[in-house]
Amino acid sequence: MRRAGRGRFSRPLLLSAALLCAGLAGAQIALGRLNLAGQQVQSITLYGAEYAREDVLEGLVSVTRDGPVARVEGFGHTLLLPIDEDQQRATTDFNTVQLDTERVRARSATLVNGNLYLPLDTLARGLGATYEVGNFKVVPATLQGVSSRAGKDSDRLVLDLTRDVPVVDELRGTTVTVTLRGARGEAKRYTTRGAFVPQAEVTRSGDDLRLTFALPPGSGYRVYRVVRPGGARLVVDAGPGVPYTSPALLERLSRPLIVLDPARVTGLGRDVTLEVARRSAELLNKAGWQVKLTRDAQTALGLNQKLSLARRSDVYLALDLGRFPGSPRGGVTVYEPTGSSSAQIVNAVRGGAQAPYIDLAVGSGGGTRRLSELLRGELKGGGVTAKAENISRTLTLGEAPQAALLLEMGWTSNAEDRAKLGVDERLQAMSVAVARSIATYLTARAANAGRAPAGGGRQ
Repeated sequence: MRRAGRGRFSRPLLLSAALLCAGLAGAQIALGRLNLAGQQVQSITLYGAEYAREDVLEGLVSVTRDGPVARVEGFGHTLLLPIDEDQQRATTDFNTVQLDTERVRARSATLVNGNLYLPLDTLARGLGATYEVGNFKVVPATLQGVSSRAGKDSDRLVLDLTRDVPVVDELRGTTVTVTLRGARGEAKRYTTRGAFVPQAEVTRSGDDLRLTFALPPGSGYRVYRVVRPGGARLVVDAGPGVPYTSPALLERLSRPLIVLDPARVTGLGRDVTLEVARRSAELLNKAGWQVKLTRDAQTALGLNQKLSLARRSDVYLALDLGRFPGSPRGGVTVYEPTGSSSAQIVNAVRGGAQAPYIDLAVGSGGGTRRLSELLRGELKGGGVTAKAENISRTLTLGEAPQAALLLEMGWTSNAEDRAKLGVDERLQAMSVAVARSIATYLTARAANAGRAPAGGGRQ
């Protein structure tokens, strides 16, 4: 189902007069042109009333059929119009239609050659639009003003709009941001008499308006709308009298999941990837972080179990050794995954999709780069030089929605690397570098999550 006000108008299929008149002998019908909210589309005049076909209206409102009733949704309104197959009767006011919660007498929907047509005057009446023959205008969404009311245990902000708009609210740290999608209005700071919300500010962000205010400690907030004929009202209550609720994603800031995935490599005399993973996990656990390893010395998770952990991770770090017979390569390398993810939501968010707290669920890629820089810096501080490279088509890294890296600790075919991996001090230096870089990254992420992303982007 399409949402009101989103997308483009579908291209109307022009009907020939011959087709329209087929089977309609004696019907009073004529083709016309309609300016529909700035788009030129086709309409018909049926017994003196102007109608538009269902697909012509799709870019403006959502139209669905529920048996003998046409359901029209748009701009916060819901209209229910019976589908009267008697075209002449449909164009009279003998029909009862429902506009939101009010039942009135008005023209109803009808069928022409099996296609659903809707009366423009009834639509305008129910949607709060203006209409005259050949011209259907939608009132621009405009914020007309912000008023306030002080209460005993909560304050209220009231936003009056010319019509309903999509609304997104979000709490970051102590700042509440209410975004009015596609709304016009004046950027302004408002002072209230409230004890809990003494001031609020309206700013412009691209095509949207944003209302922001500070939420006092121990307080909650709620946002709800009231759609009225000729306009809409958005109400925001905030204060200790409103229960505080925390989105589940915010819990991940204080309890993120770190997944260490040491590959099993034989022939070295010791399990070096597991040793580094275990030592890093011990250091992180002592500092209060939540760490899971994908294997121990005897058992290992299956692929599906590893993918499930990767999808829930805030940091996913694979540890491996380069293995290719006869390869001249050597040294330590930190790999960052590139290319598209196999997870559709990850691709959608990194392609620009936005929703409240979405950056806590899916990182933009900047987190991976930052963690890579931190890890290479910590390795260097421990006397280990590491290169940076990209890697693609790695399933577990691609499934991780946040920071994900592959630490290649050396090459099994390189004698110098094998010798270094036998030195306990080197393994300890790598373990400390892994733990310190992850802790530093996650601490900074938690601190930055309290700041609303600038310009509507993701952090």
